[in-house]
Amino acid sequence: MATNPRVVERAVEPLFLDRWSPRAFDSSAIPQADLDTLFDAARWAPSAFNYQPWRFLYAHRDSADWHRFLDVLFPFNQSWVQNAGAIIFILSDTLMAAPGSEDFKPSHSHSFDAGAAWALLALQATRLGYHTHGMTGVDFDKARAELGVPDRFRLEAAVAIGRQGDKSLLPEALQAREFPSDRKPIGHFAFAGNFPA
Repeated sequence: MATNPRVVERAVEPLFLDRWSPRAFDSSAIPQADLDTLFDAARWAPSAFNYQPWRFLYAHRDSADWHRFLDVLFPFNQSWVQNAGAIIFILSDTLMAAPGSEDFKPSHSHSFDAGAAWALLALQATRLGYHTHGMTGVDFDKARAELGVPDRFRLEAAVAIGRQGDKSLLPEALQAREFPSDRKPIGHFAFAGNFPA
């Protein structure tokens, strides 16, 4: 198992540093109760007008849906996701309406809000001893058709979830990358005032 080389200069919650995206999973099953805990965490994410535009479609490994979900991933991702305990597709509703109204209008923040829900799901997974790995290496047109996703919903990403396995389960080229990655310094993305010239 990888050691965590991440270092911070401020009092950041350790859970944020413990969350990372391995590719080596141990093929163990995930109980439905644990998945439901992840979804419960995600539902508390903030969203514009509390509209909660996120949707999650999922398949447990060895379920009737497993291969359908796996088959819409790019082959590279299939090669390691096959050892995960579950696959989740994150969708967002591109339209919204006021409570009780059927006057739907485009939502500006649907992806932003679904991203907030995904972040909480990932952190809850870490708290329960699981790891998640989000990916966009997906044939999104095939996924939309295979999973019956209506046009108004955007397929945001797929997520593999499971217990971390030994990196020896991966091809040699991926084994070298199987550790928590670092992040850019704050000065690269946070600016007081205008966008930098």
